[in-house]
Amino acid sequence: MSKESFLQMNTVFISILVEALPFVVLGVIISGVIQMFITENMLAKIIPKNRFLSVIVTSVLGSLFPACECGIVPITRRLIGKGVPLHGATSFMLTGPVINPVVIFSTYVAFGNNWKMVGYRCILSFIVALFAGWIISLQFKDGQLRNEATHHHHDHSLAFSKKFSDMVRHTLDEFFSVGKFFIIGALIAAAMQTFVKTSTLLSLGDGPIMSIILMMALAFVLSLCSSADAFVASSFRSTFSNGSLVAFLVFGPMFDIKNMLVMLGTFKSKLVFFLLFYVTIFVFLGALIISYL
Repeated sequence: MSKESFLQMNTVFISILVEALPFVVLGVIISGVIQMFITENMLAKIIPKNRFLSVIVTSVLGSLFPACECGIVPITRRLIGKGVPLHGATSFMLTGPVINPVVIFSTYVAFGNNWKMVGYRCILSFIVALFAGWIISLQFKDGQLRNEATHHHHDHSLAFSKKFSDMVRHTLDEFFSVGKFFIIGALIAAAMQTFVKTSTLLSLGDGPIMSIILMMALAFVLSLCSSADAFVASSFRSTFSNGSLVAFLVFGPMFDIKNMLVMLGTFKSKLVFFLLFYVTIFVFLGALIISYL
């Protein structure tokens, strides 16, 4: 590896860290708040017992959280620890990075103040989260966390100062737990961006099917933050169809190198790979339909 390549990879690596780290921090802070201030009774009142309705409700809740694809994982783990069913937490995890106020606004601006791509992105993301959550509800019956001892029952009558100090402690523990996987993923993404030329990949994207597959692969490899990926996608408008661009915008925040490593460090591998399979199929089919609209 030449000195120039190393410096380029180092620059990309640092840029990924700088771009996404604030959202990771936001995610673990929200996780700490949920741990100490949200009770099981509160969640029980919000989330229906019916598994189909619970997936719908948690998908909507996910759209209200301004968390990126890495920051959403610790929040999801904490929700499962609070008793939220796996299928509901999964749908929450899928919609959170794609449908939230920050991402919606960045997509709107990136595509020239046009709501069309915003609509495609939000609708397909919501549909993918719903179907994936419903299938997960039929396939898995437990939480699928690597550390199953996650139901921490805190005394919610504690003084605010005690709750706050415990929240800070949980936040720091979560940050160091997630951080190592995030750094490894960012390093892999930087290496891929440095040594795999985008022009080489673009030459493979011939036709609607191959272009969708290519853009999904690029989304996985580039590991862009969901609040910034719309600007990259918009640069391909003259090259790829709307369906391909939507595939890039939906698949990347749900699955990329760095957040997949975070998922593998949090959930059992079987769940992660089945979820990857379902998301890939649903995003591909949805993007193919959009290509012909």
